[in-house]
Amino acid sequence: MKKKRMRAIAICLFRHQGRILVNEGFDSVKQETFFRPLGGGIDFCETSRDAIVREVREELGAEISEVQLLGVLESIFLYLGEPGHEIVFVYDARFVDASLYDQEQLAVQEGDRRFTATWKSLAEMTGPGRQLVPEGLAALL
Repeated sequence: MKKKRMRAIAICLFRHQGRILVNEGFDSVKQETFFRPLGGGIDFCETSRDAIVREVREELGAEISEVQLLGVLESIFLYLGEPGHEIVFVYDARFVDASLYDQEQLAVQEGDRRFTATWKSLAEMTGPGRQLVPEGLAALL
């Protein structure tokens, strides 16, 4: 049996006209839709700031500026019935290419996985059967 480990990640709140850029997912066990800002794992000997710059470059092919740490959250959760534990460095930043803010959806490439990120308001991401993750993120908006 593989030992479960805590994971350190960095995510970024790109804000535009009262909305943030998120990936939408669905937990079939909880029957719940969730929304999470873009980002990913922090590599060994990499700062969280460098990680978010790298992740955005890898996933969107975009450069960012004005990168600011907003806070750090500890997230203990269940996804698809399995426990997870993350330390989440939450950043705010701006896209260098301002045209990205005019696109309703952005194509994201994460390794072999492709998905779409969309701009959503807090109201669109909360309520029955919907959740902004990680828990506590809404307070940093």
